[in-house]
Amino acid sequence: MAGRKTYLGYHVLTGARARISAIFENFPKVYVSFSGGKDSTVMFHLCAEEARRIGRKFGVLFIDWECQYRLTIDHVREMLALYSDVAEPYWCCVPLKTVNAVSVFEPEWIAWENGKEWIREKPDISIKDGSYFPFYRYAMTFEEFVPAFGRWYSGNVPTACFVGIRTDESLNRWTTIAANRNKQTYQNRRWTTRCGTRLYNAYPIYDWSTEDIWTYCGRYGKCYNRLYDRFYQAGIPLGKMRICEPFGNEQRQALDYYQVIEPDTWGRMVARVNGANFGSVYARERGIILGNHRITKPDNHTWESFAKLLLNSMPQTTAEHYRNKIAVYLHWWTTKGNLPGGIPDEQPKDTGSRDVPSWRRICKCILKNDYWCRMLCFAPTKTAAYQKYCELMKMRREKWNLI
Repeated sequence: MAGRKTYLGYHVLTGARARISAIFENFPKVYVSFSGGKDSTVMFHLCAEEARRIGRKFGVLFIDWECQYRLTIDHVREMLALYSDVAEPYWCCVPLKTVNAVSVFEPEWIAWENGKEWIREKPDISIKDGSYFPFYRYAMTFEEFVPAFGRWYSGNVPTACFVGIRTDESLNRWTTIAANRNKQTYQNRRWTTRCGTRLYNAYPIYDWSTEDIWTYCGRYGKCYNRLYDRFYQAGIPLGKMRICEPFGNEQRQALDYYQVIEPDTWGRMVARVNGANFGSVYARERGIILGNHRITKPDNHTWESFAKLLLNSMPQTTAEHYRNKIAVYLHWWTTKGNLPGGIPDEQPKDTGSRDVPSWRRICKCILKNDYWCRMLCFAPTKTAAYQKYCELMKMRREKWNLI
């Protein structure tokens, strides 16, 4: 049966330690991608354990999103101090752009943006100026920065990046390990992925469960982010606890916890990021406010006319961005997707995870503030190429006579 687990006859901790040891043995350079969350914390602990055993050092990449819990920042300090003998920190407090799914007026926001009043000062240990990295461009995205960092850190030397993802977390993470049979790996190890000429990602704890993570911390007395204690007190299930930048399409659902757990941090976030308070109030609401779950349209509207009404109600720059994406989507389905008459207004299962084309799906994408239109199978456009992309799309839309 596809997707069935195969048990290998040893404990997940034994497996993780063996994988980490193999990576250290075969790669002259290694670093850990650290977020301060439970999984990357365990990854950090295990790598430090191996590094001390063999007398090696490793890098630690931490992207500081400015709008983060103080408890997370305290935990990052704690981990770096605990392993200062083997860990070389790259605590990055540089302007990076990311999605803001709680506002159409500021659909993207820039952490540590120049000229803004930040919610806190940059830590002394951090890298405060993007010029530290020769590849850096102002306000590049996370998706651009991370692989560029890996290439720079490797310096054309075989390098591995430890990433603390687990297949239990999501289908996408399971696919990263198990389903992509065409991916390039290191020596046929399925828990690795080649992502550069001499650069690989390694996922040594891919087979751990959430219970394994907390059992390891408890049994071996390992420190962890105390924010999880607050989450537990707030009644959040173990599998739903997330620590990352707060304004994405999924992350916004936990915005309201900021004002309960760290009201001082929350007060600064509301002043700093457009739509933060709106998102905290409505991110869990069902309906058309933020496109959650089942959506409805106004009376006397088709889904197509409702989509155009939504676009006309947006700031012009944001609306043009969506129109460009939607035009490509419509053109593809009419020319290559066997729908020469255009996509239907609605059809069964058109608002789920699978791309079933319809105007209702487009409406849901807009209502969710899915800025990069992932629901319509798009990936983020690289920052450096975005202006040229907009100019090209302007010409194409005129030619296609769409949106």
